[in-house]
Amino acid sequence: MVWSVLALLLGACATTRASRERGNWRTLGTSVEGRPLRVAQFGHGPRRVLLVGGIHGDEREGRLVAQELPGALLATPGAAARVTLTVLEDANPDGTARGVRHNARRVDLNRNYPAANFTPAADRGRRPLDQPEARLLHDLILRERPELVIVVHSWRGDHFINFDGPGAAIAAAFARRSGYRVKASDDIAPTPGSLGSWVGGTLGVPILTLEFQRGREAWAAWFETKAALLGAVVGD
Repeated sequence: MVWSVLALLLGACATTRASRERGNWRTLGTSVEGRPLRVAQFGHGPRRVLLVGGIHGDEREGRLVAQELPGALLATPGAAARVTLTVLEDANPDGTARGVRHNARRVDLNRNYPAANFTPAADRGRRPLDQPEARLLHDLILRERPELVIVVHSWRGDHFINFDGPGAAIAAAFARRSGYRVKASDDIAPTPGSLGSWVGGTLGVPILTLEFQRGREAWAAWFETKAALLGAVVGD
C-alpha cells in the first residue's frame, strides 16, 4: 500500500514536471470583453521569475519574447532545474486586439496598481485594481511570489532597460549582455500607479521593464536581447 501511494505521488510529480517542460497553458481569467489572459509555467527550479509579455496593446514589438523565452530556457542545460518561469502571455488582450494602449474601458492598465503614488483619474481608474486585467496580474504576483518580474514594453525613438526596486545590479548585467542602456525610473516621467511602482516600491521586488524601440522588427528585438533575458531569468 505504501509503495503504491509513493508510486502515485512520484507519477504525479513527473506529470507536473513534464507539463512544465511543454508549457501547461491555462486561462488565468478574462478581460473586460471576455478575452482570455493565458498563463503557463516552465521549469521546476526554486528561483521564481514572472514574465509579462505586454501590458499596452500598441506596444507589441516584444511579443515574441513570451513565445520564445520558455523554449530558450528549457534548451539551456540545467536551467529548468534552477528556475520556475511563469509567463503571462498578454495582460491586455483587448488593447492588443484594437492596437491601442488602454483596455476596453480606456484605462491604462499600467497605472491601476496599489502603489503609494497612485492617484485616481479617468485613464487610471477610480481606485487601484478596479480593472479585471490589473487585478488578475496583481493576484498572480501575490500568489507566485516571484524573485524577479520582467515586463515587455516599447518606447518611441529609443530602447533601454528600466528597473524599479532593488533591480539595479540585474539591469546592469542585462545592459552588458544586450547593449541596451540602463534607465532608472527616476530618469523617466512619473508613472503613478504603475506596475513597477507597486512591485518595486511597495513589494520591494526587483522588476525590469524592457523597452524595445517602437517599430523594431520583432525577431530582431528578440535576438538582440535573448542572452540578456536568459541571464536575468536564470540569475547569472
